[in-house]
Amino acid sequence: MTDAADQIFKVLPRQLDKTVAAVLREWLPGQSWSQIQQLLKSRRVMVSGNLCMDAGRRLRLVDVVKVLARPMPPPPKEDAVRIRYLDKDVVVVEKPAGVTTTRHAEERDWPARRRQVQPTLDELLPRVIARKEGRRKGLPPPVRAVHRLDRETSGLMVFARTVKAEQVLGEQFRRHTTHRRYLAVALGAVAAQTIESQLVRDRGDNRRGSSKDANVGRRAVTHVRPLERLGDYTLVECALETGRTHQIRIHLAENGHPLCGEKVYRQPLFGQPKPDRSGAPRVALHAAELGFVHPTSGETMKFESPLPQDLREFLDRLRRAVGAKGKD
Repeated sequence: MTDAADQIFKVLPRQLDKTVAAVLREWLPGQSWSQIQQLLKSRRVMVSGNLCMDAGRRLRLVDVVKVLARPMPPPPKEDAVRIRYLDKDVVVVEKPAGVTTTRHAEERDWPARRRQVQPTLDELLPRVIARKEGRRKGLPPPVRAVHRLDRETSGLMVFARTVKAEQVLGEQFRRHTTHRRYLAVALGAVAAQTIESQLVRDRGDNRRGSSKDANVGRRAVTHVRPLERLGDYTLVECALETGRTHQIRIHLAENGHPLCGEKVYRQPLFGQPKPDRSGAPRVALHAAELGFVHPTSGETMKFESPLPQDLREFLDRLRRAVGAKGKD
């Protein structure tokens, strides 16, 4: 699927609070109501980065609607969530790509049947924990998210299991005392560098980005180190000094090296996006290392996660392509 095949629409003031089905009829005048319904049912509509299958969902002015050329794959099953560490206070898991960490505020009142269409990681996890603990009846209490990974990002996450653990871990993430290292594949020849900027929620086109005004936004710092040059691409390591929403994706894109598979931040505020011919299966970003201080014992905890199969196969394809060019 090429990027040009996806259609992206921004909600206009006159479309505020209209249903997504009604507005899709405006944007796609050649489609009948039944065809619009089928688009939604076949997992081909996203609203602000999340799958939407509800024809009656009301749109906000900040929403961005994407009609995909091909259906999104079904969400990962419980078996895809691997527990790396579990005790009465915390659980460390490897998050699979394709699932969001938590549910958005406007989705929290959805009935259970509707949630099952696109479950979130914090909803799947109690069932995974119950199986791990050998519970035959009932589920453990809900887990508590203290940080997040994007839907397409895979890798290590920690959830709190108690209020106290949530408070202690949350403070560590707010103070940026946790250890987080990511692996990513970016376009171009990426040099070793430290990227620092002030991130804002809207750079001028309803997307997050950096501001030149030092008095606005939130300070974000990413330390980048190239690991392997792969022709037109680079495997890089990104260590977070801070942990802002989409920080790595924004920083690398703004420095001319958007991640392979990136669709949101590959489009600069001004000018044309760089073409991505890498064939990445998704945004090529993986949370490879996670470290924190245990909220009860005070022990320093550190975990590592290898690249998942989809990104390993992607890297192998890039390496083979480089090898084939070298033989020409």
